[in-house]
Amino acid sequence: MINYDLHIHSALSPCSDDDMTLNNIVNMACLVGLDLIAVTDHNSCKQLFCLKEVAQNKIHYLYGVEIQTLENIHVLAYFHEDLSFDALLTFQHFLDDHLIRIPNDPVYYGKQLIFDVTDRLVDFEENRLISTSLDVGLEAVSEMVHRLGGSVVLAHLYRKYGYLMVYDTFPEHLQIEGVELCSEMEVARFQKTYPHLKNKIILKNSDAHHLYDIQEAGQLLSLEDYYLLSGGRAWKI
Repeated sequence: MINYDLHIHSALSPCSDDDMTLNNIVNMACLVGLDLIAVTDHNSCKQLFCLKEVAQNKIHYLYGVEIQTLENIHVLAYFHEDLSFDALLTFQHFLDDHLIRIPNDPVYYGKQLIFDVTDRLVDFEENRLISTSLDVGLEAVSEMVHRLGGSVVLAHLYRKYGYLMVYDTFPEHLQIEGVELCSEMEVARFQKTYPHLKNKIILKNSDAHHLYDIQEAGQLLSLEDYYLLSGGRAWKI
């Protein structure tokens, strides 16, 4: 079993602390006993291009993004750590092309900072707010993620921007690998209401925006579920 936290925001997300650098995230995750993490910034992969170098020999990771669809639904996309930079760049181009352009006000919304492997500030998203919606819906986002070999998880299902805050049922054709729930009460509610989705992966993540939010070891992911989340790739020993 794998101790995980697969919903962590770096300082690129405007709602996150400025000290949420990759090194700080990785070191905190190691300190609290995690085996696997995902850095999931809003609608952007731009902080992920140096994750491999930072995490190497310390912790496993999935490449991740938290996407806000046209329906105002938050979706977690995950890709295996061996995803090529070309594929990651392709997904970044998809996000750039479809992000609805709203100017960022760093005083109101927050800074959008990008750091290098040494935690040196090297860039920032200055001209647009990344935590808004794309101009395409859930179906198109899911199709693109799966085309690149990734997986789709519906974020914080019963809370703000959760799928069930927009829709009251799950269509049979919905292409997702799992759902994110925030408590055992939500898990029980989900399993009782949607027994036909019993084979979907259930994640309980921190949605950390601060270093102290990263969850300690205790939430466990099976190797089978890791295989599904990582696009059909086995856990590396």
